[in-house]
Amino acid sequence: MRSTRAVLLVLVIPAFACGRAAEAPKPSGNPPALPSDVAPLSSLAASPTDAAASPGFEATGEFVSPIRSELVAKNPGRVGKVFVDQGARVQKGEPLLELESDYLRLDAERAEADLEKAKAAEDDAKRDFARKKDLLAKGSTAQATYDRSKSAFDQASAARASAEAALGLARQKLKDAVLSSPIDGVVLERRADVGQRLGDDTVAFVLVQTAPLKLRFRVPERYLAELAPGLSVKAKVDPYPDASFDGKVAVVGQAIDPATRSIMVEAEFPNRDGRLRSGLFARVSLGTKQPPQAKPVAGTK
Repeated sequence: MRSTRAVLLVLVIPAFACGRAAEAPKPSGNPPALPSDVAPLSSLAASPTDAAASPGFEATGEFVSPIRSELVAKNPGRVGKVFVDQGARVQKGEPLLELESDYLRLDAERAEADLEKAKAAEDDAKRDFARKKDLLAKGSTAQATYDRSKSAFDQASAARASAEAALGLARQKLKDAVLSSPIDGVVLERRADVGQRLGDDTVAFVLVQTAPLKLRFRVPERYLAELAPGLSVKAKVDPYPDASFDGKVAVVGQAIDPATRSIMVEAEFPNRDGRLRSGLFARVSLGTKQPPQAKPVAGTK
């Protein structure tokens, strides 16, 4: 009987030990820290919908110049001087090129002399006409003499006006011999050189405006209700990865592209520092319209 109890005790002790070993360990209050190279990923896995829930829209676009000017000389001529080269920044009214103008200056001087001569002839005719008019009033001259004097004065006045017009034309041609920039911008192309003869349709320079610049990008149609002129836009470009450029929506297209189901949007960027360039690609972050603030009701605080 005693030996039987000893056998039972031996069997119970291993079973109790196995039962304790099979129990799952209770978790501690704080989970163990993740390795440093895995920790950043845990935040993304914990909130996979954060990016979708954030307001705004991101797209890619291209900066374009709002103005592109192909400059042609107003009058044909041979290039005498070139003042700027390709890539130069120019201001509105700045001279870019000058045609040979020696003959134009001579024409202007001759026109000035012709005007002085015409003025002198008009003064003589005017004085003679005044005398004939007084004599006619006194009955001391014939009507035909008076008429001839008046006709001579009228012709002299017309000759003076013609000489003034000729001088104005000569001076304008002399002024047009200098080709000036019509905009603030950059010389994209220089196609003329000293000694080259420019014809009526010869493009001498190609200029582009750089401030402000336009940014064109497409937005899916589901965001159409959020688009409006004045909406803030932020752009990032590869040459300046740490910089963000601010702009405003200027134009919202009026038609949806049936192929892409998107709409064209144009934003304007001041680009006062000139860092942005035409043709540069950008990543666009477009904000959403803010709801109007509620106005307080009279009598409430």
